[in-house]
Formats: sequence, structure tokens, C-alpha cells
Amino acid sequence: MILADKIIELRKKSGWSQEELAEKLGVSRQSVSKWEGAQSTPDLNRILQMSEIFGVSTDYLLKDDITEADAAEETPDDTLPPLRPVSMEEANDFLSSNNSYALKTAAAVLLYIISPICMLLLGAAGETKTLPISEDLGGGIGLAVMIVIAAIATSLLIPAGSRMKKYEYLEKECIDTEYGVSGMAKEKREAYEPLRLRHLVAGVALCIISAIPMILLMALDDDNDMLGAVGMCCTLFISSFGVFLIVRSSIISGGFKKLLEEEDFSREKKLRKADSSSVVMTVYWAIAVSIYLAVSFASHCWGQSWIILAVAGVLSAAVSAVTSLLKKQ
Repeated sequence: MILADKIIELRKKSGWSQEELAEKLGVSRQSVSKWEGAQSTPDLNRILQMSEIFGVSTDYLLKDDITEADAAEETPDDTLPPLRPVSMEEANDFLSSNNSYALKTAAAVLLYIISPICMLLLGAAGETKTLPISEDLGGGIGLAVMIVIAAIATSLLIPAGSRMKKYEYLEKECIDTEYGVSGMAKEKREAYEPLRLRHLVAGVALCIISAIPMILLMALDDDNDMLGAVGMCCTLFISSFGVFLIVRSSIISGGFKKLLEEEDFSREKKLRKADSSSVVMTVYWAIAVSIYLAVSFASHCWGQSWIILAVAGVLSAAVSAVTSLLKKQ
């Protein structure tokens, strides 16, 4: 017996109409009709839901050669975790909180990127005597400003992250959304998609063109440290807005994927072993930033040592890919 016939049989045994079954699964009646007509196949989320509400195993639903009598003789599979219910109110609150988190996180990243600008300018101005201050004084004032900006950025991240902790289960646990939640999330995602694409394109474009000021100013006078510092500051300033757009749109898009259990947040991946890649990347960036600061303070070459972070950013993709490959072994 194929899956379509099993759904019909189980639904009728339970005394439910197609509309009643659809409401319990959080889908439309047309979807149930297509499943029963073998015109489409339910996803793993719905298979697990039907297994629970019909009281049968997933093997019975998915394997054509297993009858209901055979399935009844099998030992129930208690290894699957229970589905965590998500109400419409909770889903709306998550999306609202995720939008706020995206804005604050992107703003914090922007501040982190532009934080060295004052130090670069004042240090170069002191070195070239553009301003009546010493290089050490200029660097010291700039470092103080950088610390203040970094503190402001951190003050944005910590409260925003704390508010999102209660929604961590969306990344780790299998969920059962209330009727209408999936439709609401898909509708909001479709409405946001054009803006996401515009922000993504603009962000990538800004990151690419951010190198132009530095290239042009360095071309004017390669030995002028002040021009080099100004060019670097322009590059940091422009690229920070590009990164802001990319980070914000990515976090908002990720929120929809969590609620709809798609891609990295799919039911299949949640049932696998917890991903350690985030821990690896956290350690990686902690080491990279430590090396950058150590080299910069030791050499006082803040205008050149930034290349360490640029190289670390390029290598981070390779580290992430290797971590994912090793996890699959």
C-alpha cells in the first residue's frame, strides 16, 4: 500500500475529513487532497506529525511493503524527540524580536569596523605633523575612542542577544507550528524578499567599491602616510555600510528559515549531532583578533596590520568548509 492510500485509510479510521486533518497538520485542505491523490508527497515535518497523531511509525508511512499489522508488532521508536509547539503569538513575537536583533547586530558590526578610524587618522596626523600632536598621543587618543566605540557596539549586542536566547530552541528542537503560522511566515518572507535582494546587492557592491578610495589616494602618493591613512579610513567607512546591509538581511532571512525549518534549520539537520562549527569559528576569530592586536601593539603599525583581519576573513570561509567536511566523516 502506498503512502497516499495509507493517509486515506488512517484519516477515515480516525473519522476526520480532509479539512480536519489539514487543520491538525497546519496545511491547506488542497495539500491533503494532493497527498491522497498521490500528486505530491508530504515533507518530513508532516510525516512525523502524521505518525504522532495517527499513532503509527514513520516506517509504516514511508515503506510500501509494511502493513499496519506489521507496524503494530514493531517496537515503537521512542528516539525521536517530541515536537515543540509554536503558537501564532509566539511566532510573531519571534519575528519582531529577530528584526530588532538584526538591526542591532548589524549596527554593532558597523561600529566595530569603523572603530579604528580615529586612531588611524590621529596616528598618521601625528606622524606626518599634520596636527600639532605626537604620534603616540594621537594613537593613544584614537585607541581610547576605539575602545569607547567598541563598548557602545557591545552594549547593543548583549541585550539583543539575551532577548533572543528564549528562541534558541528554534535552532535545535523540532517544532510543531500552530495552524496558520507557516502561511504567515511564508507571506512575510515573500513580502520581504525584494528588499532583501536589494540590500544584498547594495551591500556586496559597497564592499567591492570600498577599496577604490584607498587605491586612488595611494596612487597619488605612495609614500604619504596621511593619504594612506585617509584612504584606509574611507575603505573602512564604506565597507562598514555594506557589511551592515548584508548582516541585517541575512539575520532577518535566517529568522524565516528557523520558523519554517528550512536549509540549516531543517528537521533532518536538527536530528543530527549538534553542529560544532560555531564553536570552532568563535575560537578562530578570537585567535585572529588576538594576533592582530598583539602585532599592532608590538609594531605600532596599525596602518598595515589591518591586513591580518582581512586575511582572516578570507580564510574563515575555508575553515568553515573544512569543519563541515570533518563533521560529516
